[in-house]
Amino acid sequence: MKRNTFLRMLSVTGAVLAVPVSVIAKSYTMLGEKAGYKIDAGADRFQKPINLFDGDTFYTKVSAKDTDGDLYVYESSRVKKGGPNLHLHYNQDEWWYILEGEFVIKVGDKMHHVKPGDSVFGPRGVPHAFSKVGEGVGRMLTTFQPAGKMEECFIAISEGQMKGKPEAEQDEFRKQHGFERVGPPIDILKAF
Repeated sequence: MKRNTFLRMLSVTGAVLAVPVSVIAKSYTMLGEKAGYKIDAGADRFQKPINLFDGDTFYTKVSAKDTDGDLYVYESSRVKKGGPNLHLHYNQDEWWYILEGEFVIKVGDKMHHVKPGDSVFGPRGVPHAFSKVGEGVGRMLTTFQPAGKMEECFIAISEGQMKGKPEAEQDEFRKQHGFERVGPPIDILKAF
């Protein structure tokens, strides 16, 4: 073998070995055949709805796994009035579309009273919260873009990983999943 040919071969081999396996795997996946899918009404992408907070059920429609972390979409069904603490996401935009019931959604300093067909956008880094205020079941479609760690956060909560934890540990858990609590939930009695 000639010296120049050997050096070129060695150089190419070194370059190939320097590429992380994850990049190769991702490239292979992107070249592979992709197929869409259908999720029936009231169904979950993985036939395993996420149950949270006394009667809240999340039905994953588009998993972060489906989009390589670009998007997470779920439908939530809420029985009780109320909602999460005022919080902000470091890197995710959030969008809510109301399917059934009435909600109040606060984004920044603005309070929005929403009903079926209404939607609200919450940009990353802006504090927000929502509260179910109407009677009966409330349902909304929620998206996170990019997905971040929200899907795995909800799964962990449904498995009881936050139950009984002191506030400081709960706050650390939130931060590990890309968001933080910055205030209390919306007081539905003072919302309007």
